[in-house]
Amino acid sequence: MQATDHLTFFKPEQSLHEGALLIDTGISAGFPSTTEDIVGEKISLDDTLVRNKDTTFYAKVRGQSMINAGLNHDDLLVIDRSLEPADKKIAVCYIDGEFTVKRLRVQNNEIWLQPENPNYPIINITEDNDFMIWGIVTNVIKKV
Repeated sequence: MQATDHLTFFKPEQSLHEGALLIDTGISAGFPSTTEDIVGEKISLDDTLVRNKDTTFYAKVRGQSMINAGLNHDDLLVIDRSLEPADKKIAVCYIDGEFTVKRLRVQNNEIWLQPENPNYPIINITEDNDFMIWGIVTNVIKKV
């Protein structure tokens, strides 16, 4: 585990757990369905959410700069470092000694880090910045 002011990183560990039961029929958000309809198989969230185990990390979100993208404080991000960055992807970036999560905006050979909260400024990346796109967010795990 590695902590920064904005993100706390975790490396996925191989689980010996067989997984949890997947209810493949869907859960009704309308009229309730009977328990007789529940048939499932065991799944592992690691197997479902992690495509590349050697290049995937988890990180907890700190702050509110991405709330309009559905990323809230303490949400758990799944980040794949092997994926190619692209315009409009949500990325974990290293800038001037700090990690941050923002939406990438790439146009005319320029890069901006766009927050998804109007109370935070857009960051224009210049050659003066110590900058690296660290990984691409593939999933978010939320607590309810």
